Amino acid sequence: MDHDVVVRHKMTEQYLLDELDPEIRDEFEEHFFDCADCAFDVHAGVLFVEESKVVLSEKTEPGSSVLPVTAAVPGIPGWLAWFRPTVVVPVMVMLLTVVAYQNLVTYPQLTSQLDSPQVLPWASVNVGTYGSEGPVIATRPGKGFLLFVRIPPEGGYSRYTAELYSPAGKAEWSLTIPAASAQDQWPVEVPGANREAGSYTLAVRGITAAGESKEVGRASFELQINK
Repeated sequence: MDHDVVVRHKMTEQYLLDELDPEIRDEFEEHFFDCADCAFDVHAGVLFVEESKVVLSEKTEPGSSVLPVTAAVPGIPGWLAWFRPTVVVPVMVMLLTVVAYQNLVTYPQLTSQLDSPQVLPWASVNVGTYGSEGPVIATRPGKGFLLFVRIPPEGGYSRYTAELYSPAGKAEWSLTIPAASAQDQWPVEVPGANREAGSYTLAVRGITAAGESKEVGRASFELQINK
């Protein structure tokens, strides 16, 4: 799972509120185990929730004995008790800590990475070369890479779809590639994610204007993760 996607879709907050689909939740959990920023956000969020439960469960202290027994003490509605200083102050402190960390550390790091030029690992893959040994791409955890995908020039297709399969055979993503007669190779940027090392397969299907689909070919490559 790409860290930029996690931040953009506020998946940390959705995870803490149990609003993620089971499959996305599993991918997010795999991601934050290897991502220090997301692990900190989740840890801070859990502390925030636990502290809120403790504070909100406190009983309202009894009134002072100085007041006459016959004096009427107006009751405080339950929801207004949440606005007591003993509740608001700890909650606000923890919330401000999380926001400050994101604004001072997480977001500047992401902005710096987006604004800085990068040299990405790359490899050329030829679709349709069945049985041939694919190239090797070496990258770091969470870092993306480039695939220069060469598709056999066949007429009759208005577009292509490329699907990447993990070493376990699970489809990780699908991409639409336009069919251009003057071009038979397309650069595809594979975003950084918590991928495992191993042999990956890129399957390409040709789509006609009528919507008919046919597999054009497959290509494989070996991904190495250097920590």
